[in-house]
Amino acid sequence: MARITGIGGVFFKARDPAALAAWYRDVLGLETEPGGAVTFSWADDPQPGGTGHTVWGPFRQDTTYFEPSDKPYMFNFRVDDLDGFLARLREAGVTVDDKTETFDYGRFGWAMDPEGNRIELWEPTAVTPH
Repeated sequence: MARITGIGGVFFKARDPAALAAWYRDVLGLETEPGGAVTFSWADDPQPGGTGHTVWGPFRQDTTYFEPSDKPYMFNFRVDDLDGFLARLREAGVTVDDKTETFDYGRFGWAMDPEGNRIELWEPTAVTPH
């Protein structure tokens, strides 16, 4: 059965993403990447010997990426079978975006929880950059 395997990322809106990322870098010591995101690497249990990662990333305050949610944040969950997981959500009556997107680091799909929070689902490729 398709399942969630971890948190792929936590994304949120910020008035000034670059300044906020710099504060987290300078004050908390987080190593930011170009664009301000931070990637935390860890051992990937479902893929023995592999590593996974979780991304923390500020977005511009005026981003539309989280729509149709009006919330200032979005959760990203890693899944082991995107198509199976989206089918399971549809069967449960969840609002699921019709589109999916594919990149060299994985496939993405989106859904909404009952309180209007946008959920991004990510099926990573076997090797994902960080």
